[in-house]
Formats: sequence, structure tokens, C-alpha cells
Amino acid sequence: MRLGTLISAVLLLLPGAGGTGWAQSAPPSLGLQEQGPQAAPPPSTPAPSTREENSGLINEMGKLFDKLPSILPPIKSPSETMNDLSRLARPSTMVSGRVACPVSPSGGPDCKLAADQLCQGKGYKDGKSLNTDSAEKCSAKVLIPGRQRKPDDCRTDTVVTSALCQN
Repeated sequence: MRLGTLISAVLLLLPGAGGTGWAQSAPPSLGLQEQGPQAAPPPSTPAPSTREENSGLINEMGKLFDKLPSILPPIKSPSETMNDLSRLARPSTMVSGRVACPVSPSGGPDCKLAADQLCQGKGYKDGKSLNTDSAEKCSAKVLIPGRQRKPDDCRTDTVVTSALCQN
């Protein structure tokens, strides 16, 4: 009994099987008009400026390509590129030492200044920090037995231990 009901339902859903079919639209006009009084006027096509915008993938990719010139950096001339390469290819030397990083206005260590000082101490112009070391320094008060540790009893010091120096 169930198989018969299922087959009937499928046949009713198929177009034309249940006596009713899907409505079909007229074939699209290709710019040809029939002669005679029964000819209908051709459907008007909207102008490109009033056309509804398609929000599909291709359209979104087109928008991305329109924005690319503002996202990408400007193309450099060959002389600017050569200047950049020569600046990067300057001879560099790695030096070792220990220079404390001063505290920056934001409260963190300023190790660029320490790297510059380490390189200048070795006869170079400026430097870039390669390795740093940090240690907690505490006052002798923390060694007193039974004394509660206070927030200002210790601080963290950071030092540059090696830097890349350039002339």
C-alpha cells in the first residue's frame, strides 16, 4: 500500500503527469520582429547605467581588482630599487656586549637605543638588536625574613647582548 502511495506522489510531482504543467515564458526575442498586427512590441532592455548590480562572485572579484591600485604600494623606479638594494646590502657586522635598554615613555625597554650604543662603542654608526637578556633585580629588602614583598621592591632589566652594526 505504501509503495503505491509513493509512486502516485512522485507522478503528481513530475511536470505534466498530474494534468498540470509548469508555465513557460515566451522565447526570448533576438531582435527580430514578426510582420502583422499580432506582433507584440519588443521588450525594452534597461540601459547599462540603470542595470541592476550583480552581487555574484565575479562581480565581487571585479570590485577587488578595482581597489588593488590603492591597496598595493606604488611601483618604484629602477634607480629607487637600486638605492634600496644598496642600502640593504651595506656591510654589516655582528658585535657582542652588554648595554642596558633604557625605559621608553610607554614603560617598556627601548632596545634600539641600546643596540645603537653597543655599535657606537665598537666604532660603528648604528645597530639593530639581535639578542637580549632580561633579569629581575630586587633590593636587599626582599631578603628580610617575614617582610611582605611590595610591588616596587623588584624591577626587570633588559640588556642587548648582540647587535648587527652598520657604518
